[in-house]
Amino acid sequence: MCVVCGCANKEKTDQSASHEKELRGQHHDHDHFHSHSHEHPHPQSESHISVAASTGDLHYGAGAANVSVPGMSQARAFRLEQNVLGENNRHANHNRDHFVEHGILALNLVSSPGSGKTTLLCATIEALQQRASGLPVAVIEGDQQTSNDADRIRATGAPAIQINTGKGCHLDAQMVGDAFSRLPLLHHHSHHANHSNRSHDHHDGADTHADHDRHGGILFIENVGNLVCPAMWDLGEAAKVVILSVTEGEDKPLKYPDMFAAAQLMVLNKIDLLPYVQFDVARCIAYARRVNPRIQIVQLSASTGEGMVAWIDWIMTANQRFPGAQESAKPPALTERIAALEAELLVLKARVEEA
Repeated sequence: MCVVCGCANKEKTDQSASHEKELRGQHHDHDHFHSHSHEHPHPQSESHISVAASTGDLHYGAGAANVSVPGMSQARAFRLEQNVLGENNRHANHNRDHFVEHGILALNLVSSPGSGKTTLLCATIEALQQRASGLPVAVIEGDQQTSNDADRIRATGAPAIQINTGKGCHLDAQMVGDAFSRLPLLHHHSHHANHSNRSHDHHDGADTHADHDRHGGILFIENVGNLVCPAMWDLGEAAKVVILSVTEGEDKPLKYPDMFAAAQLMVLNKIDLLPYVQFDVARCIAYARRVNPRIQIVQLSASTGEGMVAWIDWIMTANQRFPGAQESAKPPALTERIAALEAELLVLKARVEEA
């Protein structure tokens, strides 16, 4: 799971390295296969692993951290997740404030690889150019390597910035902030003199956005193809849009519920292929609404254009609600307090398990 695997930033890598050092302090330090029989004081028990009595199926998400990491206790995994996501949320809140000040609707597009996100984005940009020619549109592209998708977006005339994450399996809020500062159409205001060329630091707390012009526009963030990790990473977006194609399994909403629970809209893509594949649309929609009863659904084909009008309507409606829609996305104080209390409770449970 990405929060604890150290894939995204140096801080996590340092924490992981520190943890490994700690573990070596608990064990004798060796590097060989465990073919011998002497005991190892592994800190991770199997108490967080649920085993189905009838089938023997294993569920590694049964502990306080909802994840299992070899060699790491549930308490440590939970603390690490809190630290990493807390820092990300700080950047996400600054991104959100920045988007609001600019009047920009930011949409985070998530899916598994091969869903047709980039094809959909290209078709969307062309449709928006016809529907609202003066509306600025820009794209932040996420992949592990190459600028192939950003090149395809740039060919439509829209500005795009590619973010290659290396071994990282998702975008984070700081990456999005760095990329946004380099997008020309949505970022015409002057910056403070101490802003570096490498990164316009809008996140230092001293920037009140007082010198920003409200240009408006739509920012699409195409996340790395992954239906797991991006679900928990807030980028400061107004909404997550999950894209599922009919060439995938119709049970994806049940298999990856966190992503569909976090999304406001599910785009069911490639419907032109329905005559050639076994895919039950009604069942897929029922699964999605079982996970998220409020999720909205649009069926379309980015290749043929069928259903694109509904998708563009959804975007324009969301943009008309802006910035109120984004501001309402911020959790109210009571919700924040409940979340904090729940987090404290989980920490206490983890400490009890660790004791």
